[in-house]
Amino acid sequence: MSELINNREYRQRALKEIILELHQGKTVQEVKRKFDEIATGMDPAELSLIEQGLINEGLPVEEVQRLCDVHAAVFRDALEKNPQITVAAGHPVGIFMAENKALQKLMDQEIKPILGELKQASDDSEKAVALQLTEKLNLLWDVDKHYRRKEDLIFPFLEKYEITGPPKVMWGVDDKIRGLLKEAKKMAANYQASQKQQLIDKMEELLAQIDEMIFKEEKIFLPMALETLSEDEWYQALVDSDEIGYCLVEPNQSWKPSREDVNKDGINLSNEHSPGNIKFDTGVLSPEQIDLIYRHLPVDITFVDKNGVVKFFSATKDRIFPRTRTIIGRKVENCHPPASAHVVEKIVEDFKSGKKDHEDFWIKMGEKYVYIRYVAVRDKAGNFSGVLEITQDIKPIQAINGEKRIMD
Repeated sequence: MSELINNREYRQRALKEIILELHQGKTVQEVKRKFDEIATGMDPAELSLIEQGLINEGLPVEEVQRLCDVHAAVFRDALEKNPQITVAAGHPVGIFMAENKALQKLMDQEIKPILGELKQASDDSEKAVALQLTEKLNLLWDVDKHYRRKEDLIFPFLEKYEITGPPKVMWGVDDKIRGLLKEAKKMAANYQASQKQQLIDKMEELLAQIDEMIFKEEKIFLPMALETLSEDEWYQALVDSDEIGYCLVEPNQSWKPSREDVNKDGINLSNEHSPGNIKFDTGVLSPEQIDLIYRHLPVDITFVDKNGVVKFFSATKDRIFPRTRTIIGRKVENCHPPASAHVVEKIVEDFKSGKKDHEDFWIKMGEKYVYIRYVAVRDKAGNFSGVLEITQDIKPIQAINGEKRIMD
């Protein structure tokens, strides 16, 4: 009997029966014993393969999505016994796992304590606590970049291997989390005492869903993807990740396939992602020269595209407002305190409408006198393309007097 139970083909048939029983209305407790009898040695990818098979046989994706938390609950004990996956430093899977660790820390050490304060807060202090919660939820929105990299960069490769069902199910849950997060942010930013319990319930559901997604990624999805994708495909995902951005942590290790010189199509990887010189209206520069120019400008630059997404910042040596690569891909309103977000939105509205072409501010920061200019970026046809933020310490300039000629 033990040989039969340990047979992978038999186990998959039995697991399929268990999932169908769950979909027919049986509870986790009713099927758990049956599952425990066959769980020994279960491969993390088996659950995804079974879900794919059920979808291929006609079970609606929405139905699988509806009960995917139940599936995970039944399989949790067995999956938790599996060893933690390990990858080389800088591998995309390692980046996903580091981001999950940062998300867990943000939720456990910062958001949950604030939520606890809100539960105990009196009418006089509730709004201030809700404001703290809004700021943390703006940080938590970074999870969108984590999910977008998974959806836009990993799912397409899985689909190439005809693994389409589990990604669709997971994408649906990702969207549910995004929806909960948007609703919670809106309720916290526009806090009303009458909605206190509704906000608390929404937050608890949101945090539970993200917790569950972290488990599903690390115990089911990432091991399955690691078994499926080639090293070259992982490298392609890594190269394309910078455009979307990272969640809460900034990768500090580079990784390349062990065959880093040639990809599966025989193309030299060292050249594949290193385009040649870029021709401008006023000259020609290499990507390296462009990077060096931005690093040596006497001003700090940040560019936000027309959709309000941060796309670029200059990494100057003595940056006034520190930036990390985790800001790339973040909505600009989430980069400012809630109290000033409406000001930023108004500036962008004026730029889009053509009412203004720039807006200037100046503030004192210790020994610095900081001048900030927001400039509307428009294409040759005059269409709004984004916003450029230019920041400079003008105190040394204010101290200039007399003349200093080049001959001096």
